[in-house]
Amino acid sequence: MLRLQLGSADLCRVRFGDRLHPVGTALLAGQWLRDPTVAAMAPALAERATAVERTGAAQTATAVLRHLLPERGRLPDFVTPFDGLESLAAGLEAIRATPARQVRAETTASYDGVFATPLRRRFAAADPEVLDLFRGAVGTWFDTVLAPLWPDLVSTHRQQVTFASQRLAQHGVAGLFAGLHPAIRWREPVLEVRTWWDGEVVGSGHGIVLLPSPFAGPRPRVLVQPGRPILLVYPASVPIRADAPVGDPLGRLLGTTRAVVLRRLADEGGLTTTALSRAVGVSLSSASEHATALREAGLVVSDREGGAVRHHVTPLGAGLLGAGLPSCPGVDGGLS
Repeated sequence: MLRLQLGSADLCRVRFGDRLHPVGTALLAGQWLRDPTVAAMAPALAERATAVERTGAAQTATAVLRHLLPERGRLPDFVTPFDGLESLAAGLEAIRATPARQVRAETTASYDGVFATPLRRRFAAADPEVLDLFRGAVGTWFDTVLAPLWPDLVSTHRQQVTFASQRLAQHGVAGLFAGLHPAIRWREPVLEVRTWWDGEVVGSGHGIVLLPSPFAGPRPRVLVQPGRPILLVYPASVPIRADAPVGDPLGRLLGTTRAVVLRRLADEGGLTTTALSRAVGVSLSSASEHATALREAGLVVSDREGGAVRHHVTPLGAGLLGAGLPSCPGVDGGLS
């Protein structure tokens, strides 16, 4: 557990990243798609990446990235830099400009428990030739896999920031933090984050930047650097058009994430909002929003269970899924 102790100056500077970082997004996506469990949430995107990665320069780029970066867990901070937001080229230049001492320290830490090959040793030693190889691989992977999807990713990011900003305006900082993701919990004055590393971080007064990302993976990511705001990248839903399976008419009808929500509710025989958010890998507020939309369409019914709300698929929803599920009581009822 990472504990972020935020003072009043930090809380006055809570804000959202105004755009996705091309390089950071590419590297998170490259690692994210290697996890079969996580990649299953976006099968069409995973299939696209696999198909592209089997051909030409993309195949070489993928091999380089998969060899140099850990399969899961924390990435070296320098490969997802603060600088370089404006373009892919600027982000790659920011990586190349990282001091050798920082490259060595962060790469060595991320390689803990990883077999040390000659190429990994050269990368961890900040060998300029290997850094150039890495930079070229990132550029090729972005151009061949993510570039065609970039407009959808940018559009979805804006929608997610707008939704979260409205929550901040309506419910304050505590309400905002509560709805970001199940792995993020606000216990004033500490923001607890179940991320890939443990520790205590005292806010420096520069604030915290929140960045929803469809490629964060199963856990939020936190970047802390002296003289910078804390960067918290939290998992968000995959853009619908970026993952519209050709053979999935339900996904095209409801939207990919909403179709996944309906299927998970059917598979599990009902879930609370919290359990649903974990099962699908979206924020608590997003899970509630999807459940509400499905309930309003008559596909889901929601019942109060103590302090929680449990959602079940209705006969209409079961029929849409093609599953012979039993009827659920209270189809006409509803909870907001």
